[in-house]
Amino acid sequence: MQATIISLNVALPTDSLTYNGKSVRSGMVKQPVELPIHLQELGFEGDGVADTKHHGGPDKAICVYASEHYAFWQREWDRELPHAAFGENLTTSGLIETDVHIGDTFRIGEAIVQVTQPRQPCFKLAARYDMKEIPVWMQDTGFTGYYLRVLEPGFVRPEDMLTLIQPDDAAISIQYANDVMHHHKHGEEGIARMLANTALSASWRATLTKRLQGISQDTSARIQGT
Repeated sequence: MQATIISLNVALPTDSLTYNGKSVRSGMVKQPVELPIHLQELGFEGDGVADTKHHGGPDKAICVYASEHYAFWQREWDRELPHAAFGENLTTSGLIETDVHIGDTFRIGEAIVQVTQPRQPCFKLAARYDMKEIPVWMQDTGFTGYYLRVLEPGFVRPEDMLTLIQPDDAAISIQYANDVMHHHKHGEEGIARMLANTALSASWRATLTKRLQGISQDTSARIQGT
């Protein structure tokens, strides 16, 4: 199983966005690169996040989004979308949320990476397009994208492929994980299945563990910026 890289995208945080009348610092507005770039434990050289509490870190070093979803959003929003429209590092073709699993390991150029969790869309996407509903729309469709951790650093070229080298035996798809987290499907059995997967990110592990204990998560800060 392989995915073609449509674009490899990076950006450092800027104050280019506004939300509710306030400036928002973000690394959301990424630009494609044309030369090889080094992938390190915390992400691509020249890339960064503003909110290090909720974004970035080893479990979320790379954000991936499928180009297959672009046409849907362009129809829904009646607008053309730029490269890296969702703030992703890798815009791909050939691997959507139903095909990718927590723990799947891929080679990309010289580097080896592993799937850790779905992307949880936040209000900064709403700020970019001035549509406050975007985070919820993405959750509802399941067109969220996903994150990778870096197991082995190395240089990556824009023309490299994302090639599966070790599928995860548990076969928990990104779509399934989204259903458990956002739509409360599969019940406690689904949560337990996800927690049994050692590749699951620390943040999702903490959230799902609390849910089993009856503690719910307040998502208003992520979705609404409050």
